[in-house]
Amino acid sequence: MNILLLSGGSGKRLWPLSNDVRSKQFLKLFKDGTGEFESMAQRVYRQIKAVSPDSTVTVATGENQVSAIRNQLGGKVGICVEPSRRDTFPAIALACAYLKSERGLTPEDVVIVCPVDPYVEIGYFQALQRLEAAVTEGGANLTLMGVKPTYPSEKYGYIIPENGTEAMRNVSAFQEKPDLETAKRYIAQGALWNCGVFAFRLGYLLHILQAYIPFDRYQDVYDHYDRLPKISFDYAVVEKETSVKCIEFSGAWKDVGTWNTLTEVMDTPAIGKVVLDDTCGGVHVINELDVPVLVMGAQDMVVAASADGILVSSKEQSSNMKPYVEKLGQRVMFEEKSWGTFTILNIEKNALTIKLHVNAGKSMRYHMHEDRDEIWTVLSGEGEIRLDGVIRKVSAGDVIRLPKGVRHTLRATTDMRLIETQLETGVPEN
Repeated sequence: MNILLLSGGSGKRLWPLSNDVRSKQFLKLFKDGTGEFESMAQRVYRQIKAVSPDSTVTVATGENQVSAIRNQLGGKVGICVEPSRRDTFPAIALACAYLKSERGLTPEDVVIVCPVDPYVEIGYFQALQRLEAAVTEGGANLTLMGVKPTYPSEKYGYIIPENGTEAMRNVSAFQEKPDLETAKRYIAQGALWNCGVFAFRLGYLLHILQAYIPFDRYQDVYDHYDRLPKISFDYAVVEKETSVKCIEFSGAWKDVGTWNTLTEVMDTPAIGKVVLDDTCGGVHVINELDVPVLVMGAQDMVVAASADGILVSSKEQSSNMKPYVEKLGQRVMFEEKSWGTFTILNIEKNALTIKLHVNAGKSMRYHMHEDRDEIWTVLSGEGEIRLDGVIRKVSAGDVIRLPKGVRHTLRATTDMRLIETQLETGVPEN
């Protein structure tokens, strides 16, 4: 299979664990088969490879997610980076040019597009194999996979197939999020939830793309990306196409976009330094801080604590948090980098204190700062530091001063933890 995973979004609905550069799909909240915690992106990638080890997997994303994808999924996954965010149609169109030019796919190859973050069991990915076969055998320009509804939901769009019981049916209409009574009527007609999964031959989408940007190479599309309309794939392509078929997936499928839905599928009620007393019921706590969280007597609540803030909410009300988070104006306190992670510990008027974790074998970019001095204190691990071309070994207990204008980098031999203190130019030292 050639699978294109769409990875976008910001961190408003799962704040404070997610933020503008750390989306929900990278939060390690689920246990894999060995008991280790993994993210939604890691879970999906692992499931794909379990069903189809030879699958080609490409992620369409923005620049701010590249480091997390590389750290979590490794170097074998392809990454198509959008020069700017322009909705799902431009992202998919650019990725198709990437698949042709950079990954060597032919116009006859089948491409399956799906989100990077569904919470599903292995049968979902077996259904993707059926979807690929349906494109080859069915003759439609587009083939969708819909989820058999388990209840009349007002949160999802609906695919309405023509009458019939065959495995693959023609699509007669699409309907966006209806009211409850309309949803009941759609389900009675055999409608399926639109889970954002569809497949086509690569040449089909490349032909559509040529109408917007005549191109020979992927770089041509990348350089003129702003010519593509800022519109969803559903509106730009799916709803205009008359040759559409669908197949049905009848297994478990969840869109875990809020704390309420996420806690429904978590393996444990508490992650991190957490104590729940015996009177708690239906409570989930996720604590990324180094201080303990004690919860007593709470019912049907979610508590989440990170460097970005602390959330205490009923599960029901947590779905309405987005407008309140947008008002906070909090700077990003945690970020995943290509070399590891940084967490801001303290902010002063002219100073910043940061905890760095540098992964074994990784290096920071060789750079300098014009407006500040830095001091690194190595807490653990071993590595090499390079200061204006001079290399020396460093280990736990070493303190390194990095004056402004001095080029520097760090390469970790083992996993390293450091405290970085940034001092703006002119700040007196004690």
